[in-house]
Amino acid sequence: MARPYWSGQFQVSLVSFGIQLYPATEAKSEIRFHQLNRRTGERIKHQNVSADDDPVEKDEIVKGYEYSKGEYVMIEPEDIENLRIPSRQTLDVAQFVDFDELDPKFFEKPYFVAPDNPTQAEAFAVVRKAMQASKKVALGKIAFGGREHLIAISAPADDKELGMMAYIMRYPEELRDPDDYFGDIKRVAIDADQLSLARELIKRKTSPFKPEAYTDEYESALRAMVEAKVKHAPLPQAPSAPKSAKVVNLMDALRKSVQSGQRPETSTTKSKVVAKSSSKGGRNKEIAVISSSRKPPHRVARTNQKSKSA
Repeated sequence: MARPYWSGQFQVSLVSFGIQLYPATEAKSEIRFHQLNRRTGERIKHQNVSADDDPVEKDEIVKGYEYSKGEYVMIEPEDIENLRIPSRQTLDVAQFVDFDELDPKFFEKPYFVAPDNPTQAEAFAVVRKAMQASKKVALGKIAFGGREHLIAISAPADDKELGMMAYIMRYPEELRDPDDYFGDIKRVAIDADQLSLARELIKRKTSPFKPEAYTDEYESALRAMVEAKVKHAPLPQAPSAPKSAKVVNLMDALRKSVQSGQRPETSTTKSKVVAKSSSKGGRNKEIAVISSSRKPPHRVARTNQKSKSA
């Protein structure tokens, strides 16, 4: 098993026990590129040099902070090691919150959390079960990697997973102001019929999340291209972009999407009318009947009855 990325105490008031954090992700790409000289094909090597282009050995390099133009103060590794930061060894829980209170934009990287050793397992299990039952997430700070991080720790709902999950979070000042990007978006009135069809389209495309169904197709295409080059074979060609379809209005696009889409099968689905009636301007819309059978939805007679808002 990999070495822990961080080890220390998990502390809630007077309750404390040792934990270890392990990175929950890893790079799966097996394609690695090197820099080559295009003319000779030789591999390029990089070397640390001073301002005078003199080579500098790795053990001669030290961190420096520029406190004035051209003036630096050297920071030795032991200077950083001796920083008096409690969160280097202890994750002191500042508060518990509901998971839904945490905006996804603050999440950065996941870690696995395990007891430091078997003697810590009892306290770990009790706190984990309490967090699971109350559906709460612990917030605190830990220091590693040259900075202090805000971290959220949660207990998985599945009892088969006996550990916990930790998520490094961004500080608010690290996020750009959304008004810089959303401020120019035009506010529009939402048509009730369009909204109803859009909701039905979402419902038809809803199904249980299966992570294994998603793979890195870019990696596969990259590998195919590399293998073709190695074998001096013709390079795989990307499929031509589909021709732009004729521009239709939003209502027509929604209606056609709903009619052509497949609704995930569920045993509890009851027959009901989902698409609505006529749009403004006298156009007729078709009513789609969703049935609990495995047959695709069928259309019934057109109607001019005004629909209700979704």
